[in-house]
Amino acid sequence: MRPQKPAWLDALYAQKFFFPCSIHDSAKKNEKNICCLDCCSSVCPHCVVSHRSHRLLQIRRYVYHEVVRLEDLDKLIDCSNIQAYTINAAKVVFIKKRPQNRQFKGSGNYCTSCDRSLQEPFIHCSLSCKVDFVLKHYKDLSPFLRVCTTLQLSPDFFIPQDMGDDDTTNETPHSTIVDSSDGPMSSSSGSSGSHNVSFSCTEFVRKKRSEMYVCGRLASKVSEEDMAMSMSLSNRRKRVPQRSPLC
Repeated sequence: MRPQKPAWLDALYAQKFFFPCSIHDSAKKNEKNICCLDCCSSVCPHCVVSHRSHRLLQIRRYVYHEVVRLEDLDKLIDCSNIQAYTINAAKVVFIKKRPQNRQFKGSGNYCTSCDRSLQEPFIHCSLSCKVDFVLKHYKDLSPFLRVCTTLQLSPDFFIPQDMGDDDTTNETPHSTIVDSSDGPMSSSSGSSGSHNVSFSCTEFVRKKRSEMYVCGRLASKVSEEDMAMSMSLSNRRKRVPQRSPLC
């Protein structure tokens, strides 16, 4: 009998993420970066309203590979011995295998499935590698699965329905992963806080631009006056010098 995997786990492998949502094709920020574990499908931020009561797992991208936060994934399955990477102040793990083209010659461990070089004491480079290892040696994945009834998105996740329709509010950035192996993570904040910050920053930029415009007009005015004065002085120098009358 073939070992069975939970349906949500197969969905993580099979579903396509970071593609435009066909339901919200004309909407902005319609990239499918969420996996609904109850529906076993990939959804975009505009679909969150219809999946509000479901378990939602945010999918992130790092170096062209899909990753999830270790804190979220550990609620679903035992993630011990999987090497995690610190990105933007949170630990993430890769979902799929990442075979290494050339063999690394040095100290350390190697992945049990794809021979990728790892740091000690890790022996799996991704979730998929650990699942394959468990099914191969233990034939059963159920001891490693955990009961998780609720799983919500992080507070800093961008939800378009909570924002305004104008372009100013739509420019508020959402949580993304920076392409750096061990860089510090950006701090998370609520959607309302992000909206306030975006609004204040926009007003600040507008104010600065208006000040720059006023300063530009003043500068041009001053430069014109200086130019007129300079031309006047130049004309004075070019006049015929007055000589004293001959005696």
